Amino acid sequence: MVILIRIIVFIFGLALVITTFFSAISTFVLPRSARSRLNRIVFGLLRKVFDIPLRFTSTFAQRDSIMAYYAPIGLMLLVPAWYVLTAIGYAAMYWSLGVPGWIMDFRLSGSSLLTLGLAASDDFFVNILIFSEATLGLVLVALLIAYLPTMYSAFSRREQAVNLLEVRAGNPPSAVEMILRFNRIHGLDRLNDYWSLWENWFADIEESHTVLPALVFFRSPRPQNSWVVAAGTILDAAALTVSAVDVPRSASAQLCIRAGFIALARVTEYFDIPSPVNPHFPESKISITRDEFNTALDRLAENGVALKPDRDQAWIDFAGWRVNYDFTLLALCALTMAPPAPWSSDRAPRLKHSLLSTGFRQRQDR
Repeated sequence: MVILIRIIVFIFGLALVITTFFSAISTFVLPRSARSRLNRIVFGLLRKVFDIPLRFTSTFAQRDSIMAYYAPIGLMLLVPAWYVLTAIGYAAMYWSLGVPGWIMDFRLSGSSLLTLGLAASDDFFVNILIFSEATLGLVLVALLIAYLPTMYSAFSRREQAVNLLEVRAGNPPSAVEMILRFNRIHGLDRLNDYWSLWENWFADIEESHTVLPALVFFRSPRPQNSWVVAAGTILDAAALTVSAVDVPRSASAQLCIRAGFIALARVTEYFDIPSPVNPHFPESKISITRDEFNTALDRLAENGVALKPDRDQAWIDFAGWRVNYDFTLLALCALTMAPPAPWSSDRAPRLKHSLLSTGFRQRQDR
């Protein structure tokens, strides 16, 4: 009976170590999106801790200053979490191999994992575990060190485009303002090159923010900026241009929109946020009203932007594009506590509790 218990404990410890190691691999090494339950638990519990001081804030600046530490602290907590679970797993294996007493088991495990050399053993099989634990501890630290430059490189690429958008779309960024500035400075024909740049940006976001999901919560250096708001501004500007602005048909604008709503959908899918399946307008509603759309067109017309004559068709076309990313855009604004901006975060809070608290996901076929 004692032998059976020791075998069960050894299997439990080995399974815990393997599970923890694969969590680290999926976070740091695997070049594709992979969910880690441990990472979700760490970031989820930390979010609950951060919600406590957030209740006492009254301005967005205060909330932003607090949430700026959320992703970095969560990322730094992963290694201690892995170390604790690894230490528990090896302690269980040491006990099953006959190391006397749980205190000695944990002392031997901690000493081996941190390569302190405070405890040792004369047993051959125990020494094999000691060496493997010391190696695993070094591997976990090395993975984190190698991971940080990769993540900050992706963050830098993302933020460079977000910062440049302020020059072209104002602060907070606005799709209408962006079209007006291009019309005044560059000419609307130069938008085609800009759509191509942002199509590549969306492709980068889809890859980096699902492989390195902590990036989703890393906030911009300036509180007024947000990668989610920037994405919404570009998508709305492209949708307005395609549907309402009287310019030659632009395949690059349509490709930019498609790259954008696919990227946002993949990110929300990673976080198990439910989203509509293949939405179509008018069956699926959008958060932009017809009056808001007309007001935007009036402002464009007043500033000399040539518009298509049929506003009814322009509204149908715009809504037909917007419906593809409307929900995911607002969901990400709520999830990341994006700064106030028109047509995105200004209407996102109403989704926060009703939808983001659910635990199911509806996949989309694209």
